[in-house]
Amino acid sequence: MSTSKRERERARLREQKWTQRQTDARARRRRAWTIAGAVSGVAVVAGVTVLAINANTPDKTYTLAPPSAAQDRAWTGELRTSAGDVAFTLDGQAAPQAVANFVSLAREEYFDGTDCHRLTTEGIFILQCGDPTGTGGPGYDFGPVENAPEDGLYPAGTIAMARTEAGTDTMGSQFFLVYEDTTLPTTTGGYTVFGKITSGLDVVRAVADAGTADGTGNGSPATPVTIEGVETQ
Repeated sequence: MSTSKRERERARLREQKWTQRQTDARARRRRAWTIAGAVSGVAVVAGVTVLAINANTPDKTYTLAPPSAAQDRAWTGELRTSAGDVAFTLDGQAAPQAVANFVSLAREEYFDGTDCHRLTTEGIFILQCGDPTGTGGPGYDFGPVENAPEDGLYPAGTIAMARTEAGTDTMGSQFFLVYEDTTLPTTTGGYTVFGKITSGLDVVRAVADAGTADGTGNGSPATPVTIEGVETQ
């Protein structure tokens, strides 16, 4: 087979695989529980709390980075936002898939210009970010959950992946910053902890102190938070 034919065949196979992944992702999304209302950060289903995301496919195609891209090491970085900067570390050893995904999306400027669209201030204390629409993801899902705390405790400063209630393989780009110690159910499979805030927790707490735009304990933050850029190294 000539070089050009091999290249065309490889391109055809890549397209085939991508189409299948998209089909699988759509099937998972159809199984996901639909959250009522435009802004609903925490859903309670039969007493089980789930940090929920709804899934949309963006116009641009993004590809899930392999876990090996996390390089089995610690990463440092900074989340630059309109409310202030948040420095962090990422654990590429404990959560290689989530770290590889986050670093890859950050380098592709996926997060730039996106809003942190969800704030919860009652029982669960998180600021949720990571999607251009606030209702979706990068067009793919991944799992399973990595590095979830066995006791369900997510200390202040934790950075973890959001997912839908459909299963533990429904992560995409959305993540949440824990600003006060938070306990989440372990019966749902938990949430991937892939990083920790090293400075700037006060920035997130100031956003939380201002409350939500509609005055409830679960909605968009009253203080708009736009991610201006993400650096990782």
